[in-house]
Amino acid sequence: MTDHNHHHDGGNAQGHHHGDGLAEMLDLDAKILGAYLDGVTQWAAELRPSPAAIVDVGAGSGAGTLALAGRFPGAGVIALDKSPDMLARTLEAARSLGMAGRVRTLEADLDADWPALGGADLIWASSSLHELADPEQALRAMFSALAPGGLLLVIEMDGLPQFLPDGFHGGLESRLHTALAGLGWNAHPDWQPALERAGFAAVERRAFPSKARPTPELASRFARTFLGRIGPALEGAAAPEDLAALAGLLADHSAGSMLDGGTLEIRGNRTAWAAFRP
Repeated sequence: MTDHNHHHDGGNAQGHHHGDGLAEMLDLDAKILGAYLDGVTQWAAELRPSPAAIVDVGAGSGAGTLALAGRFPGAGVIALDKSPDMLARTLEAARSLGMAGRVRTLEADLDADWPALGGADLIWASSSLHELADPEQALRAMFSALAPGGLLLVIEMDGLPQFLPDGFHGGLESRLHTALAGLGWNAHPDWQPALERAGFAAVERRAFPSKARPTPELASRFARTFLGRIGPALEGAAAPEDLAALAGLLADHSAGSMLDGGTLEIRGNRTAWAAFRP
């Protein structure tokens, strides 16, 4: 996988770059498009009630870790990530929610040696598997880390967050997303074949769409943070007129600004795969 600084997808910080507003991006995504967290953790509870040991692989800013700790009050949750800063944020958030006794963090580069994690009942990998250099090896490691009967949930974004009306500048956002896809942003396969090759059984796939109308201030922050991050990445990859339109959109802070007017409907869709270790 090539390195395009593409931590934009709301659940992961395991890959190559941190900083540059990434933590804020992940937090905003969880606040605004986090309905999938409720849906996927509820699905997990139906499939694997009362897990005692949970691991969040590539935990990022900890949205999944905290959602899992909230859904399963009897469980201990390990947040696994390569970024000490992200892990510190996760631990601080857990403390503020009274969960510090059940949440612990573990720093690990999952492209190197995996830590010993035997006996997990539930492993959660949200927007992190596609970031790894060898996802199939990672799936085998997760299979080994699960107890028999343990559940793995892999979650990915179907596409990048959408902020603009479809007809804005003749479909500007769609063209920008197509250019980002050409750079490898959010590239991931249907994970079912790889899960089965790793030994998992009873693989099931579900979609978790999200639409949100957050407060105007939150919507504007999320839109400006995300769109501000993609502009530099698209230099030389998107049409100059589209980059100019994006720059003009970001520069407009007038009362009638598209990004500040309070009319944004933010869309984002996740797909989750559930699989068991027999």
